[in-house]
Amino acid sequence: MRSSVLSLSVARDAFPATPPLERAVASALPTRLRPADLLRLTDEGAEDVLAGRYDHLLPANGVWPADERWATRLLTDDEVDVWLISWTPGKSTELHDHAGSLGALTVLSGALSEFRWNGSELRRRVLSAGDQASFPIGWVHDVMRAPAQSVAGSATESIDPALLEPTLSVHAYSPPLTAMSYYEVTGHGSLRRTRTVLTDQPEGDM
Repeated sequence: MRSSVLSLSVARDAFPATPPLERAVASALPTRLRPADLLRLTDEGAEDVLAGRYDHLLPANGVWPADERWATRLLTDDEVDVWLISWTPGKSTELHDHAGSLGALTVLSGALSEFRWNGSELRRRVLSAGDQASFPIGWVHDVMRAPAQSVAGSATESIDPALLEPTLSVHAYSPPLTAMSYYEVTGHGSLRRTRTVLTDQPEGDM
C-alpha cells in the first residue's frame, strides 16, 4: 500500500510545471491539487492510521480526550496539510469557512453531523465511517460528532463518553489553512460574518 507521502508525490507529478509565458497568469485556484487529490490523500491517511503507521502520534495509552476535540498533523508541506481529528460529544466547530483553502475529509470511525449553508438555509447530513466529502472555496459549514442513539442497547446519555469508541476523521487542506471566517444566520435568512481569525488548526482551534 502506498503511503500518504508517496501519494502526495504522485499527485504532484500529475500536474507538470506550466510552460513559461511572456506575462504572469493568475491560477484559477490557489493550489495545483484538486478535490479528488485531497479525497485520495484523506482516504490513504485513514488507511495508514488503521494500519498503525501513525501510532506514535496518537494519545498515550490509547486514551482519547473526552472533553475537547483533539488533532495531530499527519503530513505537511507547502501545498497540503493532512490531519487526524478526534471528535467529542456536544463540541461543534461553529459555522465557518476555510478562507482560501480547499478541503476534504474521510470519516475513519463513528459519524459526523455536518450543517452546510446552501445559500438560503442550513442543511444537515450525516457522514458515517467510510464516507468522504470535499469542500470547495466558499463552503460554509458546522461540524460535530453525530450523537449515537445507543450502545449495546443503552442510551448513550448514561454512558461515560470516554468509554465510547472514538469518532475519528482525516482532513486535508490545500493550501494549508491560514485563516477561517465564522458566521451566524440572521433573522432575515442570510449569513453574517462575525469574525475572521488566523489559524493553522484544522476545523477551528482545538
